[in-house]
Amino acid sequence: MNGRQAKRLKEDPELLKRLTKYIALNAFRNTHLENLHIGTSPSSKTGDFSDVKVVSPYGEISWSKLSRFDDGEMKTLMIDVVNHTYMVMAALFVTGDDIVDKFFLSLSERDPEPRWNEPKFPEY
Repeated sequence: MNGRQAKRLKEDPELLKRLTKYIALNAFRNTHLENLHIGTSPSSKTGDFSDVKVVSPYGEISWSKLSRFDDGEMKTLMIDVVNHTYMVMAALFVTGDDIVDKFFLSLSERDPEPRWNEPKFPEY
């Protein structure tokens, strides 16, 4: 990415939002997270999952206190996320400017995930 391309991102909020979605999709969503997402999700009559329990050999665990990933799964996920993020960053900063221009053109013409919410700054 060159200075002109960085300036374009700074001046085009729609392009920046679409690039953000692209990075989230390709550096997080399409990773080992998909393997962790497979399975049956519980339903809750109360809506807040206070009525959902997991039965283990050591007793019941309320859904709100249950860890969804173990340490090994979290490590695998984060290694995969870092590798995918590296791939996206290399595509942006190491490939030729003409490729980045074409990529930005395709993002300006098409939202990579139009069904997703628009990116916004988190509220702290």
